[in-house]
Amino acid sequence: MTEHSIPDEGRQPRAARPAAPADPRGAQARARKARDTPGAAALPAQAQARTGDATASPSDEHSQSPGPSGQQPDPHRPRPAPEGVPSQPGPAQAGGQGGGPDIPDGVAAGAPGGEERRTGQPRPPGSGPAAMRRDGDRLRFVGAATRRIARGIDLDEIVMGLCRATVPTFSDAILVYLRDPLPVGEERPSGALVLRLRRTDRIPEEPDTDGGTMPALQVQTDLVTTAELCEVRPGGALAEVLRGVRPVFADAPAARAALPELLGDGRTVPSGQRAILAPLRGRRRVIGAAVFLRRPDRPAFENDDLLVAAQLATHSALGIDKTVLYGREAYIADELQRTMLPETLPRPTGVRLASRYLPAAETARVGGDWYDAIPLPGSRVALVVGDVMGHSMTSAAIMGQLRTTAQTLAGLDLPPQEVLHHLDEQAQRLGSDRMATCLYAVYDPVAHRITIANAGHPPPVLLHLGGRAEVLRVPPGAPIGVGGVDFEAVELDAPAGATLLLYTDGLVESRLRDVWTGIEQLRERLAATAQLTGPDHPPPLEALCDDVLDMLGPGDRDDDIALLAARFDGIAPSDVAYWYLEPEDATPSRARRLARSALERWGLQELNDSVELLVSEVVTNAVRYATRPVTLRLLRTDVLRCEVGDDVPQLPRLRQARATDEGGRGLYLVNKLARRWGATRLSTGKVVWFELNHS
Repeated sequence: MTEHSIPDEGRQPRAARPAAPADPRGAQARARKARDTPGAAALPAQAQARTGDATASPSDEHSQSPGPSGQQPDPHRPRPAPEGVPSQPGPAQAGGQGGGPDIPDGVAAGAPGGEERRTGQPRPPGSGPAAMRRDGDRLRFVGAATRRIARGIDLDEIVMGLCRATVPTFSDAILVYLRDPLPVGEERPSGALVLRLRRTDRIPEEPDTDGGTMPALQVQTDLVTTAELCEVRPGGALAEVLRGVRPVFADAPAARAALPELLGDGRTVPSGQRAILAPLRGRRRVIGAAVFLRRPDRPAFENDDLLVAAQLATHSALGIDKTVLYGREAYIADELQRTMLPETLPRPTGVRLASRYLPAAETARVGGDWYDAIPLPGSRVALVVGDVMGHSMTSAAIMGQLRTTAQTLAGLDLPPQEVLHHLDEQAQRLGSDRMATCLYAVYDPVAHRITIANAGHPPPVLLHLGGRAEVLRVPPGAPIGVGGVDFEAVELDAPAGATLLLYTDGLVESRLRDVWTGIEQLRERLAATAQLTGPDHPPPLEALCDDVLDMLGPGDRDDDIALLAARFDGIAPSDVAYWYLEPEDATPSRARRLARSALERWGLQELNDSVELLVSEVVTNAVRYATRPVTLRLLRTDVLRCEVGDDVPQLPRLRQARATDEGGRGLYLVNKLARRWGATRLSTGKVVWFELNHS
């Protein structure tokens, strides 16, 4: 290709150009190139002298010869400076040395007052490559900082992200104040506006060259020991700045009085534009403030930094607002789930209980699975486990309604199949797509029998005392909510020492295995656990539940899990006394004699007086209204329990008898002397019971 030389006009004078380092090998290469290049002899003498000059600019070695036409290029055409390189001073700026034209090189390179290289239009001041590079740095910083703030999922992470993103890149120190307490959603805060110092961050202390001081910041996040409060005075300087929303410099008139009010007495800020006060505004209201600080020996903030502070404050405030809303939703979900499930399990006679509940994920702590244990008359207990379709807030709400319905039906002492039938009707009233599975079982510790009815739920597993685990054969039935189906109940033996395990399908079914494979794995796991404790000792209930949950793999948590384990201890026949009494006038005295004989047989003679008095009062009330034989049963467990049943459905009520009344004091005596007492309505009447402590 042909090389074209450029005249010496328009070159920068030697004093205005940075001197290139001496390079002997470069000088030899340039000399060799000058000899071998055609037309080298035609170069101007001044250019040849510069070519051989070891201190010349490296760009001089690219001097070109005239073109094919023999014409020289326009000597007044400026040579453009490379992109991204700051403009160099021209001859006029360098003292006028060198033989160039009157147009300085700085104009061609984009200096203020020059022309645009492509359009020829005048450039605005401060629009050179250096200014563009500063603007690009700000944009990149804001993008990176907002991404770091957005990664936070809770309040502390967002505030920490703001501090870590700004120190030391944007500021030397930062203070973040938030409202105390933070308002949520549409809540209207009551009382004075109080700001609490949530977090501070700073560069480690260094000696200040200008003798300035920074606020005594403590980089700690413990609000209990280091929190500082600031009550915003209505109509004060700080209130005006917060109402204005826009960040302001510390030397602005609005901030001169606002910063001392916020920081408190004894804290100072650097003078000039080395502090920015930025209000944090959420979706509906100001939720705090941030103070950005720079040391006196560092460059002061610029006007464009106010825009950066505004972007940081806006993203942080919106993130905090979103986090507070999410925290409130999570709190509501946890409270809903906690109230839907039993807070504690009862301790019925003859059975021990343990339970577990696992949500589908930590981010979705609500679901439609539930379990329950409901004490029934006659020392019986109802065991319930169910699963509503889905694991959302709606599923949890439906689950709560079905659980409440099941508790009400259990209080009526209905058979298990009747309970499921009424639950099915209730689910249809809630909606056409309200589907659920449920298993309802009633355990009688005196008869050592259990009655089970199933509505589309996985069958229970019974772990015998010897270590054998069997899947109970219970008619599966249709899910609740289908409608128009019949449910069937079966009665099975429940030997003492056996453990019944009720669970939801999340324990045995996942994407990696079908439900029957999971049930078989559960049966094998129970049998293996029972072998560890030997044939004569059943495994502890709590440890058994934990061991069952350990069978879940990393891919087995597709649904929430409810687990209810019942250990059948039963009540021995020797600890039960049962009689039928005719509704006659002599029945109360006979009931007293029978109770006394039972207490003597059990060695509880110290309770004779109390038991005879209470039995006489309860039996008298039953005989007065009953038309069929009255039942009297005494149970000796950890307490002495007395149950009197009759065929009258009306429940007795405790009332205060007047001085002229002949009756109405029997239940008052029961309430004063008994440890506990109650009355339960049955399908055939009612049962009135009371309990007494014994040594």
